[in-house]
Amino acid sequence: MVLKARKFLVIGRVGMDLCPDPPGTATEDATSLIVAMGGSAANTAAGLVKLGCAADLVTTVSPDGVGQYCLAQLDHYGVGRQYVRAVDGEARTSLAIYESRIKDHKTVLYRNNAADFLMDHTDIDAVDFAAYDAVITAGTVFAADPSRTAAFHALDLARAAGKPIVFDVDYRPYSWPSAKVAEEVLSKAAQMSDIIVGNDEEFGFMAGGIDRGLAFAEQLSQTTATCVVYKMGPMGAVTFAGNDRLETGIYRVDALKPTGAGDSFMAGFLASLADGHDLNRAVLRGSACAAITVSKPACAPAMPYPKDLDDFLASHPGPSDGPN
Repeated sequence: MVLKARKFLVIGRVGMDLCPDPPGTATEDATSLIVAMGGSAANTAAGLVKLGCAADLVTTVSPDGVGQYCLAQLDHYGVGRQYVRAVDGEARTSLAIYESRIKDHKTVLYRNNAADFLMDHTDIDAVDFAAYDAVITAGTVFAADPSRTAAFHALDLARAAGKPIVFDVDYRPYSWPSAKVAEEVLSKAAQMSDIIVGNDEEFGFMAGGIDRGLAFAEQLSQTTATCVVYKMGPMGAVTFAGNDRLETGIYRVDALKPTGAGDSFMAGFLASLADGHDLNRAVLRGSACAAITVSKPACAPAMPYPKDLDDFLASHPGPSDGPN
């Protein structure tokens, strides 16, 4: 499978991340913090740019210091922000505090009155979809209105423009009014997408039970999607593309934290497809990007440049055996 895309439109949130420093410090013991850009969509966009692609973000932020920080960080990473709008009122940009440790890892995410949920039709109608080769959206953007309706409007416009849609399921229960609503909405978004990436719990959730997730992923690949990546954590991934089924392992590293892996995988996977790698190699390169990111503090700063990825692949033992 080849994805002929070097310029991506990414729809979803940007936020501020705070990490207790040094790594291993619990939040309650923190005396200093590392500050970095966060938000799954923004991280994916930054990862794509670092790997040589172009990416523009569509979202809304608060008109305060945190929102201004996010805009500055998008500029820092070279992510286009002509479609990022500051909203009036008391809505706030997402703020996450997470620990750089695996054991007893804690994340606190402030999403009360989230500014990114105020993205609306006007934000989507301002986009020139013809200027992009593919559209990426994360599940979080569908969790509340007006963002939900605007995101589906974006998928409609992308399909009308003939642009491939990439869907990161990214299910965050705390963002949704109910599990039933989430199941229905995320399943609808998946059925409108060409490439779908999620973990076993997310596919299981959409399918109505974790034991049904793998079959649901395969069904999507044979009906509405061209490629579905079913991630299984340390067991690797199963990728479906039409009648093909690929099983791949992971690159084992001494992980510093669990955060950022999915965003980095997505960036590495899509950038590799855009660079002409076959599907199996693209999944493995995405897995390598995830391994690099979890072994360093923060998320966007930890994502690799091409040389980082090449050096890792050249020096690191091959991937583990995939699921069987």
